[in-house]
Amino acid sequence: MRLQDKLREMIPIWREEKKEVLTTYGKNPISEVSVAQAFGGMRGVKGMICDTSVVEPDKGLIIRGHPLLTIKELWPEEVFYLLLTGEKPDDEAKAALQKDLADRSDVPDYVWDVLRAMPEDSHPMCMLDTGILVMERDSEFRKRYTKGMVKTDYWEPMFEDALRLLGVLPGIAAGMYRIRYKKGDPIPYDKDLDWGANYARMLGIDDPTGNFKKLTRLYLMFHCDHEGGNVSANTCHTVGSALSDAFYSVSAGLNGLAGPLHGLANQECLKWVLEVMEKFNGAPSEDQIEDMAFETLRAGKVIPGYGHAVLRVTDPRFTGFNEFGHKYLPEDPVFMTVDRVFKVVPKVLEAFSKERVAAGKAPIANFWPNVDAGSGALLYHYGLKEFEYYTVLFSISRSMGMLSQLIVNRALGTPITRPKSVSANWVTKNL
Repeated sequence: MRLQDKLREMIPIWREEKKEVLTTYGKNPISEVSVAQAFGGMRGVKGMICDTSVVEPDKGLIIRGHPLLTIKELWPEEVFYLLLTGEKPDDEAKAALQKDLADRSDVPDYVWDVLRAMPEDSHPMCMLDTGILVMERDSEFRKRYTKGMVKTDYWEPMFEDALRLLGVLPGIAAGMYRIRYKKGDPIPYDKDLDWGANYARMLGIDDPTGNFKKLTRLYLMFHCDHEGGNVSANTCHTVGSALSDAFYSVSAGLNGLAGPLHGLANQECLKWVLEVMEKFNGAPSEDQIEDMAFETLRAGKVIPGYGHAVLRVTDPRFTGFNEFGHKYLPEDPVFMTVDRVFKVVPKVLEAFSKERVAAGKAPIANFWPNVDAGSGALLYHYGLKEFEYYTVLFSISRSMGMLSQLIVNRALGTPITRPKSVSANWVTKNL
């Protein structure tokens, strides 16, 4: 069954389920907010509903009830179907979605005109966001909303915008990579290839074994979603709640993903690994890594890639990438370094946490690697060495999660986001 038809079948059921939940539980509190949380970025405050995925502190990413590593064989198109419906597509549905994306993959010439006109030193994320935003003129949702339509139909043009945006994203991202780094003209989409393989191919990176395509599919699948409260998803949701179309909303979300505390982390992790290798003239031993890790921590710095806002275990995405490295590039010195860091750094962090406690300081909350600790090393191995571009790959993947959430929220008639703020003066006078 085509994804569109599956959604037409499921959305009335979702609406009834939402109505029942609100009727039964609507007045029940789900969170209590402290002043510290209000000042601290709303960390841990339960204030959103997101069914596409959840992140459990002791398990990691769970997509529609499936722990990530149990479905790592899914291709990106399949995980987009799963995010929206809660079901894996059969071969017919997968092929239909691939065709839908291929049919919408042609990037308008005006996008290339705009990207080529940007300054040569423009950041890749700025170029990606700009390429998305200039396509807003083609939004089906905006056209149909302007003509007038009933609220219950809002999801349909949003779905069409989502397919259009997903269809062109690999082409825009790969083409602007080639423009920005002077690799040649953009490479057209091959409509006989899948979505992830097309992205890998259009980058123009030599791939005689086909393993870079495998990595690209895995990368796009692993970064697809991370519940609703992270910066990119939350920003996209907020903008979309004002009935902004997918182009406005996803571009806004990706502006958040471009921040150093969100999507830029993987390039910082790889930079640290390469600095370690430079210091030791190659892949260091575990003893050398231990010495440098303590040196880094005692200097008041952090070890990039270790720790996470929610997780309290090894990020399953790191585990999956580590397994890929062991299978396809076990002798690569950068990967070997990442692997040795993983064996050493959690123990160092645990020991350093005890030092902090003995000195009267707060302990370290999480000793384990997040996804960014290892993904960059794999990209580097296959020749993608422009660090600033890494967040773009993250963005193409995360767009699937943002778009699936936009479609679901438009289908359910989720109202505009408008939390109430209070002043610091109000806190001191009323609490």
